Amino acid sequence: MSSTRDIDTLIEMMAKLPGLGPRSARRAVLHLIRKRDVQLKPLADAMQVVAATARECLNCGNVGTSDICDICASEKRANGEICVVEDVADLWAMERAGVFKGRYHVLGGTLSALDAIGPEDLRIPQLVNRVQAEEVREVILALNATIDGQTTAHYIADQLEGRVTLTSLAQGVPIGGELDYLDDGTITAALNARKAL
Repeated sequence: MSSTRDIDTLIEMMAKLPGLGPRSARRAVLHLIRKRDVQLKPLADAMQVVAATARECLNCGNVGTSDICDICASEKRANGEICVVEDVADLWAMERAGVFKGRYHVLGGTLSALDAIGPEDLRIPQLVNRVQAEEVREVILALNATIDGQTTAHYIADQLEGRVTLTSLAQGVPIGGELDYLDDGTITAALNARKAL
């Protein structure tokens, strides 16, 4: 029996996390072992708590520790705007920016014929229901600028046509971006969305 079996198992599990491969996982585990009292034990305790309490918001699909997340529960956020995102990571990115003050709707992915993901596999019907129930005035489609993201945006636009104002995030040259480093699609989107100075 190997004396490092449990450690090897932890390394294998960590290596499955996004952004970590076997080498990075090995370094992280060694670091945690060296700092077991100040990092490993608190991390293990926090993971146990999250494993027991984390759940999806029944309204929007955000992740939290209650059935309705803080954003959906806040009356200040009930301003008639819903920002539709692909997944929770996108919602968190929008919140980090701190500029959107409405509510969100997490689809749980995008439509994809190749992966056999249809409208019934996403939270699109719940979005349509929310638009009616919450007196929504504007739906902002903040989906990735991929083929699947754009296909999903068009499908949602068809479902909500005539019921609400639909907008999408601007696309094009990022602040601080240099044209020489941008791909053709980004340059095309920026040129097509040009505005007067």
